[in-house]
Amino acid sequence: FLIFLTFSSLFSSNLDPSDDEAVEKASDNRTATRQDSDSKPAVKKKRKQPTECFLSQPEEKQESTVKAKRRRKKKISDVLQKSAPKPGVPADLQNLLTQHFGENRSVIEIEELKLSDSCFLPANDLSHSFSSYLKEICPKWAKLRRNHEEKKSVVMLVLCSSALRSLELIKSMTAFKGDCKVLKLFAKHIKIKEQMNMLEKGVFHIGVGTPGRVKALVEQDGLCLNATKYMILDWNWRDQKLRRMMDIPEIKRETIDLLEKSIIKLCRDGSVKLGLF
Repeated sequence: FLIFLTFSSLFSSNLDPSDDEAVEKASDNRTATRQDSDSKPAVKKKRKQPTECFLSQPEEKQESTVKAKRRRKKKISDVLQKSAPKPGVPADLQNLLTQHFGENRSVIEIEELKLSDSCFLPANDLSHSFSSYLKEICPKWAKLRRNHEEKKSVVMLVLCSSALRSLELIKSMTAFKGDCKVLKLFAKHIKIKEQMNMLEKGVFHIGVGTPGRVKALVEQDGLCLNATKYMILDWNWRDQKLRRMMDIPEIKRETIDLLEKSIIKLCRDGSVKLGLF
C-alpha cells in the first residue's frame, strides 16, 4: 500500500498545468493547420477561373468594331470632302456604260453603246457658269430658237438629279435663254398629264428636269426627241451629301436607261450632241 501511494504521488507531482496548456495549444495548432490546408485548395480553385480573360476579350472586340466603323465613315467623308473636284469628260460616261452593262451584255452589244468623240460637246472645265457654258457650246442658239416650231419637242434637254436643282438651273440660264420658253420636266407638284398637254399645245425650246420624268414622257409619246439637238447632263454638281447625279443609284439607273433606249442611237446618227456640265 505504501508503494502504491508513493507511485501515485510521484505521478501527480510530474503532471504540471503548463503541460496541459501546451497540449491544448498543440491540438489547436493542428486543427488550425488542418483548416488552413482545407481552405487553400478552395482559394486555388477560385484563382484558376480565368474570369478576367473572358471578360476582357469581348470588350476589346467591341471597341475594335466601333473604331473600325468610325474609321470607315470618316474615310468616306474625307475622300469626298478632301478630293479635288475633277471635271467630267466623255471617257467617264463611256466607262460608266461599260461597267453597267459589262456583265450582262456581249462584246458586240457593248460596242454598239460606245460613242465617238464627235458625239460629245466640249465638257465644262469648272470655270463656267451654266449660261456661259451654254453660250460656248451653242453659239447659234438664236437661230435655232427662231426656227423651232415643232410641238411635243424641245431643242435642248437638260438632265439633273432633282426638282430643286432643275429650278436652280432654270434661274441660272436667264442670260442665255432670252425669250425662249422653258418647260419643267420633273415629277414634284407637276402631273405627267399636265406636262403632256403643255407639250402638245405649245412650242417649247428647252426642257429641264429629271431622267425619270423625261424617260416616262418619251415612253408615253408625250415628248419627241427628233427635234432635239443638245442634251446636257448636270455631271459635276454635288448635293449636300457630296453626291453627283451619277452617284445616286436611282438617278444613275434612269439616266442609263434613257441613254440606251433613246439617246445613244440619235447620237450615233449625228442628230444629238451630248454635253457634260
